[in-house]
Amino acid sequence: MTGFAAYPAFLPALRAAWGLSGAQAGFVGGAFFCGYMLAVPLLSGITDRIDARGVFALSCVLAAAGTAGFALLAHDVVSAALCQALAGTYMPGLKALTDRVDGPRQPRYIAFYTATFGIGTSLSLLLAGWLAALLPWRWAFGLLALGPLAALPIILTGLRPQAPHGARHASWWPRFGPVLACQETRRYIFGYAVHCWELFGLRSWLVAFIVFGYAAGNAGVPPLSATAAAAAINLLGLPASILGNEAAGRYGRTRWIAATMVAAGVLCWLAGFAASAPWWLMLSALTLYYVTAMADSAALTAGLIAATPPVQRGAAMAVYSMLGFSSGFVAPLVFGATLDAAGGGALAWGLAFGTLSVGGLAWALSAHRRGL
Repeated sequence: MTGFAAYPAFLPALRAAWGLSGAQAGFVGGAFFCGYMLAVPLLSGITDRIDARGVFALSCVLAAAGTAGFALLAHDVVSAALCQALAGTYMPGLKALTDRVDGPRQPRYIAFYTATFGIGTSLSLLLAGWLAALLPWRWAFGLLALGPLAALPIILTGLRPQAPHGARHASWWPRFGPVLACQETRRYIFGYAVHCWELFGLRSWLVAFIVFGYAAGNAGVPPLSATAAAAAINLLGLPASILGNEAAGRYGRTRWIAATMVAAGVLCWLAGFAASAPWWLMLSALTLYYVTAMADSAALTAGLIAATPPVQRGAAMAVYSMLGFSSGFVAPLVFGATLDAAGGGALAWGLAFGTLSVGGLAWALSAHRRGL
């Protein structure tokens, strides 16, 4: 994941260098998730047929190629978006895990795997920030492309080959009908879609927002750079996701997810309108919002795995991630377009953050109406 947050980390500089509008900048950021959305029906779906270990390895090569391509070829919106679109390690990696662990502890394993996404994001932001201080951005992207290649020997030597459950009877192309026929599975799929809308919309603009807040706050010199602050905030997603899954198991999964979505739907407005507040207050509001937004992440994924028969998990993960990452593609674009329409000032940031709340509040309201 070393290249995952490279574009968000360099967004302020690239936006100025290429003269990008908010909508254009959001489009490039969302292209990563668009590429995942297009690739995931095959990458995740075929893991019901073949070992996800090999699919994960292929995805690492694609991720490295995308980041290296950005370093060599990106010069405008189209070229940058095309390079961003090469992605797809998350769900094949999760399938490789769930094929190898089972029993009552499986939700906990899934929670740890999901939480490491935040570690990867934090490390990517930190590395990008450190490299930005030393090298031009193209060299930084090139070095960040080495991370996915380093993951190859880890996955190939750390996991033994293992055929997935029901491999002989699974199709090469995932069958979505049986997955979508299950109401409980659909609930987690749509929940993940609105979660990704919020989370990836936020992550795509996180560094740019902190840069704006530092400039607008006028309350002394912050102790952390924008990328370091964003990395620290992302790192807090690790305990939030793990502890959120534990709480979901104790208090009821749907009830917990709905409560966190409502809380995040309120806190996003607070964080957005703190753009011109002193930097310490802005970062505090942003941290509180991010932690709340992450508190349902592992609970959603563990719920999907528990609700889906093993022979359908690859197809279920394909639908799950396809809808989730399609939301991740649109959300940064809507966020940026809102910034443009509202003038780009402190009020605009508040309204742009407000767009992140819509899906989660709608999901929570639907769950309440169904008495879940």
